[in-house]
Amino acid sequence: MRYCSTRGLISDALSKFAVPGVVSIAKLKAGLSILELFHGETLAFKDLAMTCTVRFLEYFLRKDGSRATILVGTSGDTGGSAICSARGLAGVDVVVVFPRGRITPVQERQMTTNLEDNVHVFAADGTSDDIDVPLRRLFADQDLVKRHGLMSLNSVNMARILVQLAHFLFAYLRLSGVDKTRAGQPLPALDMVVPTGGAGNIAAGCIVKHMGVPLRFVAMVNSNDILCRAVQKGDFSMAPIVTQTLAPAIDIQDPYNMERVLWLLSGKNGPLVKQMLEEFQKSQRLPLSDTLHKELSSLMSSGSVCDKGIVEAMQRCWEENHYLVCPHTAVAVWYHYQTPPRPGENRCYVATASPAKFQAAVQEAGLSLELPEAVRALESKATRYTDLELGEDWEARLRERIEAIGSARARGSPFFST
Repeated sequence: MRYCSTRGLISDALSKFAVPGVVSIAKLKAGLSILELFHGETLAFKDLAMTCTVRFLEYFLRKDGSRATILVGTSGDTGGSAICSARGLAGVDVVVVFPRGRITPVQERQMTTNLEDNVHVFAADGTSDDIDVPLRRLFADQDLVKRHGLMSLNSVNMARILVQLAHFLFAYLRLSGVDKTRAGQPLPALDMVVPTGGAGNIAAGCIVKHMGVPLRFVAMVNSNDILCRAVQKGDFSMAPIVTQTLAPAIDIQDPYNMERVLWLLSGKNGPLVKQMLEEFQKSQRLPLSDTLHKELSSLMSSGSVCDKGIVEAMQRCWEENHYLVCPHTAVAVWYHYQTPPRPGENRCYVATASPAKFQAAVQEAGLSLELPEAVRALESKATRYTDLELGEDWEARLRERIEAIGSARARGSPFFST
């Protein structure tokens, strides 16, 4: 092994980030402090936890002499980050399914241009929530899981969530003013405004708060507003369709990490939360009890932003600061312009991706940017992926690929013919 300690694993995982400190904070006008989490190879915050989780996985697979097949559904950024972290690794195959036509060209090509033998990409004719259905069924097949070492790198993987605790602690130490607090004084609070889809980032922040760090959360969503309705009205129910927006990575109506948040808020009542979520999966509706709704609304506030608001936030941030934000970050920044921080209030806005991945949204805002060389290079690369058509049995198709991968690895032969 080229590393033999936790520090070595993490240093190796984060060695390709574009800034020396891995993450950075942009302090703009009127108290707009933006936590930049997008300096990894795929220009999204997923790179932070993904690279570390994959390095930990590689270490233990080598130690045990075992293999794993990683199965990932993505709404845009997770798939590219998983592939970038795992491509070419011995003992690992990564199978990624993305919603065709519902992500940006850059997000798509960050997946489909990887031609390593251990990378398997599927383009599904549906939404990211549609993709989650067959994936849940595959993970429920314990025989399949055991025979192929089947695992997830979505934020359902707790290792991803645990690594994400770090950037909340970093933000608190840098922006709360805690360094100016005298002994015996109460710790100052920090508001974290987080663009939210699957609620993995919010779940990580809630764990940090549960550890005693005085964080307050504003969970900002786009037109897919299930979390906003849950916080404001106690109405945790899915809309009939997933709305396609300028912020595609959070076009999600089933924020599965809310299971973890509800578990914490219910006093870690596992049986209760299990019953609640099973009912939600059956009926797609879950009216929260008055007690749980009160706990949730005390933990966080929430707001919903339409595409018009996203564009306006991008434009205003550029006009006032000459700072370009991606549409997901704009979902958070919109809150700043609607509810500016009061004097003495400490607040941080989470920037989840680079605007270079969302050129259509940038153009919609009447703005422009110079693309990084790595993004420009994607256009000329060959692609490889398999279609999953509407009406096909996606579960059967993915099961067939997983079995075929296992057979090829057992023979010691490559999967794809050269």
